[in-house]
Amino acid sequence: MMNATLTEEEVGRLDRQIRVWGFEAQQRMRNATILVVQLKGTATEVIKNIVLSGIGKLVLMDGDEVSEEDLGSGFFFRDEDVGKKRVDAAKDRIESLNPLVTVETVATLSGLEGPAFDATILGVDLVCVTDWNREGLIRMNEGCRRLGKPFYAGGTYGLLGYIFCDLARHDYVAPNDRSVPKEAQKNIKLSATYPPLSEALTHPWTALTKRQTKELNPAVVFTILALWEYQQLHGELPSGPADVAELQSTANAMISAADVKKQVLETVPSELIQSISETARTEFSPVCAIVGGMLAQDILKTLAARDPPIANFFTFDGNTGAGTVCRMAMP
Repeated sequence: MMNATLTEEEVGRLDRQIRVWGFEAQQRMRNATILVVQLKGTATEVIKNIVLSGIGKLVLMDGDEVSEEDLGSGFFFRDEDVGKKRVDAAKDRIESLNPLVTVETVATLSGLEGPAFDATILGVDLVCVTDWNREGLIRMNEGCRRLGKPFYAGGTYGLLGYIFCDLARHDYVAPNDRSVPKEAQKNIKLSATYPPLSEALTHPWTALTKRQTKELNPAVVFTILALWEYQQLHGELPSGPADVAELQSTANAMISAADVKKQVLETVPSELIQSISETARTEFSPVCAIVGGMLAQDILKTLAARDPPIANFFTFDGNTGAGTVCRMAMP
């Protein structure tokens, strides 16, 4: 959307990054306008990384006020900010990270509703929605896809986290052979086709081998999907032991409906369900840092059109410290 040229100051500031991405890739980042929706722990990490990396403009939308709970994972906030609009409290601190980045804040979500939606999305180059419910993600994803804008979603639930992206058709360059010395590598043009979230949720687990299914850590995937289903039914996330039985039943029903190989997983482990039932509403800074950091890195990778982005559903399990990428309904 922007048409700015890297200044001498920016080239000096971003010298190391330019040597990694290349000048043209950095120029694309410099001209990018990114919309981030909802300023919680995951978005805090995303914003820090993309602003420091030298994007052109950040548009930040959030209609909520800073709560005491936000102070634990939102390092843009201070005690005295409680009760203020999140975006208003954070704006100056975001700008201080990199004065060369334009920061626009919108203290309402009305721009994502009705006729205003198209104008909002057409004014940016990429959309990132964090800590949102499933139906809202599907709606915004479909709108972004209709308007030709890359879409990212991410968030955390206690010790679990996820990233999803829909880039429609994405073209990029990558080394032809990473096993040879860097000086012998040649970049080749590649492309990938991404489905929308609504289609990704119909992922054909029956097509996977036992080994492939196990590698995807389906227990974490279906726990997150069950949380989305619970949130859709109740309008909120589970909050304690009273919700364990329903969440367990929901997760197990989804596993059965997806026909996941029984040798790998018949039910989500009860200890995982118990843990997430009690912590789903809690943000843990280390989990936010990992998920938000990876989300930011992938956004920058997409803007730079260098190397393949996530394809297309990443989950993180803070209980083991492991992350897994699941190709959901991707060719």
